[in-house]
Amino acid sequence: MINRISTPFSYSSAVAAGDYVFLGLHRGFGQNFTEQIHNTFSHLKETLNQLDVQLDNVVKVNVYLKYIKDLPEMEQVFCEYFEKDKFPARMTSTTEFFDSDCLMMIDGIAYKGLN
Repeated sequence: MINRISTPFSYSSAVAAGDYVFLGLHRGFGQNFTEQIHNTFSHLKETLNQLDVQLDNVVKVNVYLKYIKDLPEMEQVFCEYFEKDKFPARMTSTTEFFDSDCLMMIDGIAYKGLN
């Protein structure tokens, strides 16, 4: 069975297929990077909760930063949301976004089978 969490845009915020959840882009809102990354994690957790999946089940993420200078803070914030030595696999890159106020986005994959 495939379960989709749709958005008003041309993508789903998540698609659950079998034992996996494929997370579409999640971005945060706020005046600075700190607010945006915490808001992004809040949205990720809300999406996962709709599928009865915990953040700990995220196994792979792609993080897109507008500015590479935000990488150290991003790594520190990951330590607040994931246990030490239980981080998801991660690829981080920089890019410019269509929305000028966007400083970061995350997408990824979670494994439902652990629930």
